[in-house]
Amino acid sequence: MTGTARYDLPEADAFTRPYWDAAAAGRLLLRRCADCGRAHHYPREFCPFCWAGEDRVTWESAGGRATLYTWSVIHRNDLPPFGTRVPYTAAVVDLAEGPRMMTEVVDCEAAELRIGMPLAVTFREAADGVWVAVFRPAPD
Repeated sequence: MTGTARYDLPEADAFTRPYWDAAAAGRLLLRRCADCGRAHHYPREFCPFCWAGEDRVTWESAGGRATLYTWSVIHRNDLPPFGTRVPYTAAVVDLAEGPRMMTEVVDCEAAELRIGMPLAVTFREAADGVWVAVFRPAPD
């Protein structure tokens, strides 16, 4: 085994490949159910609300807007590569389309954060070709 284990990288598979390809292109995807109409995140092959099967749930682009639900500033994390990034802000955001998403808030001092704060998606390259959605304060 070579290198240090990375605990921040996704394990993309055939099902999630559209999500990660869209992220690399700067787009956030959600899944939406044709039966109940609800969107969800993280991507699942079925609807977690009405249990509709994969033939009833499709990918759609999200608008990229969210509001801050809660956060925690992480000052210590021993798992690579998080230790080199502390402090960082782990957060839960409510996407405009409805789903709640775990993420990170960037480009904002902890003292400026507030519940309900408007945020906009951006993407960070976590490894060569692997991009993850993070959020920053939305422009006024």
